[in-house]
Amino acid sequence: MSDALAPAAASLDAAPSILRRLASMLYESILLFAVAFIGTWTFQFAAGTLRIEGWRLAMLQLFLLLLFAAYFLWCWLRGGQTLAMKTWRIRLVAKDGHGRLVPWAALLRFAYALVLVPSLVGIAWALVDRDRQFLHDRLAGSLLVPVP
Repeated sequence: MSDALAPAAASLDAAPSILRRLASMLYESILLFAVAFIGTWTFQFAAGTLRIEGWRLAMLQLFLLLLFAAYFLWCWLRGGQTLAMKTWRIRLVAKDGHGRLVPWAALLRFAYALVLVPSLVGIAWALVDRDRQFLHDRLAGSLLVPVP
């Protein structure tokens, strides 16, 4: 009987197609551009200058990193979806039990993705992964699943 349930359990872990996830990532990058634009404008207003150099540049970069982290963590912890993920019907869940991510797992996923997505290692991993998951999801214990 447990063998009959194995294919059903495996299908629950099946990731959305790579093209669908890449389209979601492209849409996410457009949204992040808008977040960065508004964040930079706010930072410039608070700094009292349009010229951001030296230590102010480092502070702006840190501010934007924290702003991006806040955006992703807020979305992932509230419902498992950012706006782009909702559009492409993808949800982020915990690998164990498919429930919501705990905060430390979401933060870990953000940190891993920060390194692995721009290097394309995390995306290329999905081509060889048995569940077609990204490497940052595998390492953080999270899972991308399609939303029916």
